[in-house]
Amino acid sequence: MGKERQYVVNERGEKVAVVISIEEYEKILEDLEDLEDVRAYDEAMALGETPVPFDEAVERIERERKSK
Repeated sequence: MGKERQYVVNERGEKVAVVISIEEYEKILEDLEDLEDVRAYDEAMALGETPVPFDEAVERIERERKSK
C-alpha cells in the first residue's frame, strides 16, 4: 500500500475522498473482515464463553435454519 494516493477535493481544496485501485480496496475489505473476526473472538473470550469448533457452529446454524 505504498502507492501514491489520488484525492478528490471540494471547491475549497479540502480532501473529501480518495481514489484507490480495486486491488487495494479488496485488500482493505479482506483485512477488515479479519479484524472483525479477531474482535468477535476477543469479545467472546472477555465474556468467558467457551469457543465452539467451526464445524460444530455450522451444524448448529444449519439446524436453527431448518427449525424455522
